[in-house]
Order: sequence, then C-alpha cells, then structure tokens
Amino acid sequence: MTLTSITALQDNYIWVLNNDHDQFLIVDPSDAIPVLDLITKKRWKLEAILLTHHHYDHIGGVLTLLTIYPDLVVFGPLETRYHGANIIIQHGDNINILDMNFRVIGTPGHTLGHVSYFSHPYLFCGDTLFSAGCGKIFEGTSQQMFESLNNLNRLPEDTLICGSHEYTLSNLTFSHALYPEDSDISKYYYHVKELRVKNIRTLPTTLAHERKINIFLRTKDIGLQKKVTMNGSYLHESQIFKRLRYKKDQFQKYI
Repeated sequence: MTLTSITALQDNYIWVLNNDHDQFLIVDPSDAIPVLDLITKKRWKLEAILLTHHHYDHIGGVLTLLTIYPDLVVFGPLETRYHGANIIIQHGDNINILDMNFRVIGTPGHTLGHVSYFSHPYLFCGDTLFSAGCGKIFEGTSQQMFESLNNLNRLPEDTLICGSHEYTLSNLTFSHALYPEDSDISKYYYHVKELRVKNIRTLPTTLAHERKINIFLRTKDIGLQKKVTMNGSYLHESQIFKRLRYKKDQFQKYI
C-alpha cells in the first residue's frame, strides 16, 4: 500500500491509500474535484470512502462522488448517515477493504459520533489528534476527548498519525509559548516554521514523535502540570487536559 494525500479547501488533507492494482480508498473527502482530478490523472479505481465525522469540511465531496460512482462503498458513523454513508460503523467494528483490515476506534469529543480508523501503521483520526495538538470540543466533553486521545496513545509508537488538517504550526506556536524551555517542542517549532515558509506539509507524523512534542499527550508531565495548576494543587490528568484545551482556545483568539 502507498499513502499519499490531496490538499483541499484551506488546510484539509484528503488521505489516499492505493494498492498495486490501481485501486484506492480515500478518507474524509471535503471536496470531490481534487479526487476526480486524481482519478483522471492516475486512472485508478476508487473503491471506498472512510468518514470520521459529519462536519462539512470532511463530507463535502461525498454526494458528488456518489452521483458519479453510485456503487461506491462509504463507511461512516451514524452521524454521517445523511451525508452519504451507506455502511454505518461503530467502535469495535472491523472493515476489510483493499486486502486491509481497519479497526474502528470510537473517538468522541470533537463530535459525539467521531471515529478513527486504524490499520497498522495507518491511523486516520480526523479532527481528534493533530500534530502537536488535538481537535476542538464542539459536541462532546473534555473528558471524552481526553479518553479518546488516551485510547489512540495506546497504539504502537510507529503509528502514522494522519489527521485531517495542517494545524501543526498553530499548535506549536501555542505549545512553545506555554512551554518555551522544552527543547523538543522548541526545536520542532522552528523546524516547522521553516517547512511552512516553503509550503511543505508536516503530516503524517508518528505517535513516537507526538509523545515528545504534543502537550495534549503529556498530561503526566510534572512541569506541564505546574503550568496549568494554581497554588501547587493536584489535578487529575483529565483536568489538566481540560485546562490545556481551554488555554489553547483562548490563545487562538489572539493569534
């Protein structure tokens, strides 16, 4: 299998997995046009779509693709049933496509029905986990997002994190401001700044790397806990996460 991606909208990734038989699947097609361009250019056969959640910037191209390819298989959680999903999946399910087995992992928080798909080493995690950050909490709770991230953090360290947006520099800007003395974060922050000047993308990343530079996966760090607690009081990891997510939301308003 070969992993590539298509850029779409302002900062979206449409992930593409293709095999040696010119068959491929895509994840979260926000726009049909770049997918159709790929088919025309490569002459590959689109076999399936995987949807992580129902937001328009993840499902916007599905109905157009179904109009052109009415027999296309579209997997998605219940919340995508009116957006083109014709096979409804849930946490714990297994999907067999392109001679690969994908495990469905429920990752609520960003939305209530959000799911991720894992077939080693590929993790398609939508708007749950990004490089150096995590998704905003719209429908779920911070506790749900915290648990979702913990579940993903249990995967093998060589897992390829395929999030759906190029948010790495924004996430690192926050992390570096909060934790300027952290050498791993600082080094990667300046590296990504150089990459983005050249319009070089930063995904996929690995879980091993994220464990070093993603503070939302580092809520056990004593130094980090001291930065978000008051008067040295003890907080559970989930509370640390909640404060981090709040700080990131507030930080985002001023950059």
